[in-house]
Amino acid sequence: MTVTRPPVPSDRHVRVWFGEHLIADYVSDPLSAAAYEAAMRRRFRSLRVTNDPAGLEASPDTADA
Repeated sequence: MTVTRPPVPSDRHVRVWFGEHLIADYVSDPLSAAAYEAAMRRRFRSLRVTNDPAGLEASPDTADA
């Protein structure tokens, strides 16, 4: 069972990209998102990982690494 909560303005959106293809997508509070981002960077060293405010759309060409 997955429990979801309504998004809050401080939420972060972490994504893992394989080229232009999104392979992982995670939205959470800033602390959990930072931990997830760090784990994904360790696991997928050669892939692009982005961590943006949850309300922004990101793409592999425009998002910061």
